[in-house]
Amino acid sequence: MDIRVNMEIKFTDTDDAGKWDEYVHVHPQATLYHLYGWRNVIKKTYGHKTYYLMAEKSDGSVAGILPLVHLSHFIFGNSLISMPFFDMGGILADDWDAEKAILNKAVSLGKKVRAQTIELRHGEENPKFEIRNPEFETKIRSDKVRMILRLPESSEVLMKSFKSKLRSQIKKPMKSGLRSKIGGPELLDDFYEVFLINMRDLGSPVHSKHLMKNVLGEFPDKAEILMIYKENQPLACSLVAEFRGMLENPWASALREYGRLSPNMLLYWAMLEHACDRGCQYFDLGRSTPNEGTYKFKAQWGAKPWPLNWYYLYLNGAPHETDMESSQAATSKFDRAVQYWKKLPVPLTRVIGPMIRKHIGL
Repeated sequence: MDIRVNMEIKFTDTDDAGKWDEYVHVHPQATLYHLYGWRNVIKKTYGHKTYYLMAEKSDGSVAGILPLVHLSHFIFGNSLISMPFFDMGGILADDWDAEKAILNKAVSLGKKVRAQTIELRHGEENPKFEIRNPEFETKIRSDKVRMILRLPESSEVLMKSFKSKLRSQIKKPMKSGLRSKIGGPELLDDFYEVFLINMRDLGSPVHSKHLMKNVLGEFPDKAEILMIYKENQPLACSLVAEFRGMLENPWASALREYGRLSPNMLLYWAMLEHACDRGCQYFDLGRSTPNEGTYKFKAQWGAKPWPLNWYYLYLNGAPHETDMESSQAATSKFDRAVQYWKKLPVPLTRVIGPMIRKHIGL
């Protein structure tokens, strides 16, 4: 595609961070994960190469941005992703010309680093990516949604809006002596112990503890930890971060052995109460598959599905049917790996989990 637009697509560095974030804060489709600080978080934690593209006009003003993280592994594949580990990312631009120019630059970069795909995680479907282009084929994954709750003016009003059954489920752990606590890095050890065990029980390699530590360090005014305790025993945890009136919940966990005490119910109420206290208008309960268990759990709080559309740009052609069959075989192997992982000792998953998880973009 020949772009005749008076702008430059540049690779940014730390000197551009302020300019980048100024653009993010005014763009109507920007999300928490577009902020420049995530580049520092990912590089410090996992050492992945990052490419933050900026469309700059001749007058020096910003016309668009795209954060890209390069995940390359002989087993897990070679991709440029915006943004790995989180639900959202993708291109922000003033217009189609800027978006197209950034996309062209991303494709050129992808070919240079021999990426198989470029993955752009958007919300509402963007038909601009549907144009035919001989340089890549595009597929959209839209089987997941974000579950988002519109918040009232206070937590008292929110509690009154719940059905009596839900209110009783929230009060149950309180009556059992469970309590919530909000804080920062001082709660990280307790957070990670719960998170580590829960990830093992789910059969999933755990993220490095340094990821949460770096998030708290990079966004001290946005990110916090919420804990649920029974006396001094941590039972449930979450890390939340706020951006433009939306409180996000990228990580939450609860210990299954204490399920009878319903710490998860108190955890979600504590997050919602905190969101209201911060003056947030929305709370994002996270990614779910429609009509599955976590979806129904989140829907009971009044959360509504918001679409997720993840665009996959195949630089070497879309997968053929034989490739899809190989993918299905790989999925079967993955399911078996999950069962094996659940049987591993927790201390072992603490060591080897992050070594694997850093290469998985989900």
